[in-house]
Amino acid sequence: MHILYITDPLSSFKTHKDSTFAMMREAQKRGHSISACEPQNLFWKRGSQVAGLAQHIRLTQSQPEWFEVLHQGQQTLASFDAIIMRKDPPFDSEFFYATHLLEQAEREGAKVYNKPRALRDHPEKLAILEFPELIGPTLVTRSADDIRQFHAEHHDIILKPLDGMGGTGIFRVKNDGLNLGAIIETLNKDGAETVMVQKFLPEIEKGDKRILIIAGKPVPFCLARIPQNGEVRGNLAAGGKGVAQVLSKKDFEIANQIGPVLAKRGLLLIGLDVIGDSVTEINVTSPTCFQEITDQTGCDVAALFVSALEEAVQFAQE
Repeated sequence: MHILYITDPLSSFKTHKDSTFAMMREAQKRGHSISACEPQNLFWKRGSQVAGLAQHIRLTQSQPEWFEVLHQGQQTLASFDAIIMRKDPPFDSEFFYATHLLEQAEREGAKVYNKPRALRDHPEKLAILEFPELIGPTLVTRSADDIRQFHAEHHDIILKPLDGMGGTGIFRVKNDGLNLGAIIETLNKDGAETVMVQKFLPEIEKGDKRILIIAGKPVPFCLARIPQNGEVRGNLAAGGKGVAQVLSKKDFEIANQIGPVLAKRGLLLIGLDVIGDSVTEINVTSPTCFQEITDQTGCDVAALFVSALEEAVQFAQE
């Protein structure tokens, strides 16, 4: 296969932990060709098809130049065997527009994973609302009064913006309500932006678990991201320590309830964030932690993903 990865700039990759790099490495190992393109390089013109300025690359064994460009040029997306959308959040207007171009490419015959419509329909913070029985007490609102009432009810809460990633913009307010007003003003911008508020889950001290689900099936190991140095956030980008562990019985139950539902909608890969027994987010844009799980357990997550991709492409061709 010839696979196109739509990504952030290749120069920004931290290859020792990047999951997209792990996908590329496994694909090349199997003899597949690799190209890369950034979302801003996608375009469409009447009379033609959606195309992109893509680099056909080969991974090398050297650092820091971990790839070499074999060829660069414009190529229609439908001419690739598979397209992997791996642009990191935030899910802003440009990401939204990219999904529309990708959906047009699908109409022209391209095979895109995760499906662009599914990416639009499952914003990572709000996707959990479909599964209320699996989440903790949660409020989504613009109203400062509603947030204050939620705090009065639950006493210890987490506030987060809907477009954040890597733990950015997350605040904890304890029973004393210290700085609650200022935090609300910062996040909801005087009622202009929607905020998610959740009851603080003390199980975070054991880690914010990233459970990967590929083609509807959970990877048997998760990565528990444990907060460090007094932080409330377990995100690796916020300094959390990643510890791989076997999925618990409850983890499997959660993954097996959500995974098949979302897989049927075209989400080949998702990443559940679970604290204790509560789902806090459903990541669909570019779920990570492949290499951390593989390095610590020997479970080759990238191999599981590429096998699922091969099967999906084969099924689409039949």
